[in-house]
Amino acid sequence: MTSQKKVTIYTDGSCIGNPGPGGYGVVIQYGTHRKELSGGYRMTTNNRMEVTAAIKALEALKEPCEAQLFSDSAYLVNAMTKGWARSWKAKGWRRPRNATVENVNLWEELLLLCDKHKVRFCWVEGHAGIEDNERCDKLALTAAKLTNLPEDTGYKPVKIENSHGE
Repeated sequence: MTSQKKVTIYTDGSCIGNPGPGGYGVVIQYGTHRKELSGGYRMTTNNRMEVTAAIKALEALKEPCEAQLFSDSAYLVNAMTKGWARSWKAKGWRRPRNATVENVNLWEELLLLCDKHKVRFCWVEGHAGIEDNERCDKLALTAAKLTNLPEDTGYKPVKIENSHGE
């Protein structure tokens, strides 16, 4: 039995406003090989872009791999390392006190990819001079600023009621 390739991945998501135009950035390293990915959507959220970045990174792997994925998103890293995402799924995408889980379509995709790959999620501090994290941040922000971005079909605006319940 051959061992899986070991890759190092950095991801980041960005939004100009939240919600607003958003982008994701990815750096994948395997040995001496390096690949960068980025993209964006015209209306989305920062959290959606953080999870999307992880999805895009894992989708880019051509075969099952052992991946160490670094992100500055506590939302992403905690959901995966603390088992929250799998728990939400097991409970029909409900959180404690019966609250609805946001971004279900993305969590479903990410969990499927994590079944294919052996992924270790690691939190890194954002804007702390970590070269590949900084590069992902730049890729994500650059993508968010592009014109003619596609629609994020999974994004559902949240209706905010005023104090009169309207």
